Amino acid sequence: MTDAPPDTAPAPGPDLPPLREVIARHGLDARKALGQHFLLDLNLTRRIARAAGDLTAGTVIEVGPGPGGLTRALLEQGGHVVAIEKDSRCIAALEELGAAFPGRLTLVEGDALEQDMAKLGPRPRRIVSNLPYNISTALLIRWLHGIGDLDGLVLMFQKEVADRLWARPGLRGYSRLSVITQWLCEVKPLFDVNPRAFTPPPKVTSAVVRLTPRPTPLADVPIAAVERVTATLFGQRRKMVRVPLKALGDPEAICTACGIDPTHRAEQLPVEAILRVARHMATAG
Repeated sequence: MTDAPPDTAPAPGPDLPPLREVIARHGLDARKALGQHFLLDLNLTRRIARAAGDLTAGTVIEVGPGPGGLTRALLEQGGHVVAIEKDSRCIAALEELGAAFPGRLTLVEGDALEQDMAKLGPRPRRIVSNLPYNISTALLIRWLHGIGDLDGLVLMFQKEVADRLWARPGLRGYSRLSVITQWLCEVKPLFDVNPRAFTPPPKVTSAVVRLTPRPTPLADVPIAAVERVTATLFGQRRKMVRVPLKALGDPEAICTACGIDPTHRAEQLPVEAILRVARHMATAG
């Protein structure tokens, strides 16, 4: 998968020390409990930053900046960056980076799952992050709940998770996460990232994905209804949908009302069909 802008030189910036030196000086060993894998390849971080487009206006939000590899690239691209970091050990290193780009880096020390994205800066408001593996899905679901506050997301996940976001019916990764994400966003896989690009190298390949919020969702349905229906259907994904739909009412009546073959399985249903079920359940009370 390739969809990154051509390699171009970043905007001139201050002369910064190598990231490995920063890590050593501040004792920033990556911690498994925090899902940390530091991205030190500056060519790659710049590629990710460019994938987010013009960053000179609005707010760029980064989660888990660690020693600041991607943060540097976002600042080089002209962004005002709000970096959310839970690991207090990283704050001093990030403060040094902020001093090199006066007025352009705001640090928020805390848990990204507790942050209100709408309060972090003016629009356009974009999230660009190498996400901590252990909370990447939880973060995405939280952001999808407030997708109207965001203008774009460029995110790195484990490849297995990234593939779920754009998967179509019949593909192995097609899941409730696929449905919820595609309902609210246009999803574009960009490129894979080799484990060797990280310190320490993870055991899996990663992938970068661009999510563009749709002007209007594919269907006007409460998110609670979509979450309920997708959880029900994909909880028994390989059974004919008439089996899991019993938990929601008369399965034959639901299938008839929604134009669905009751012998199909959840993993065969297109997003639009599942949304019809969610809308039916929401209007049925």
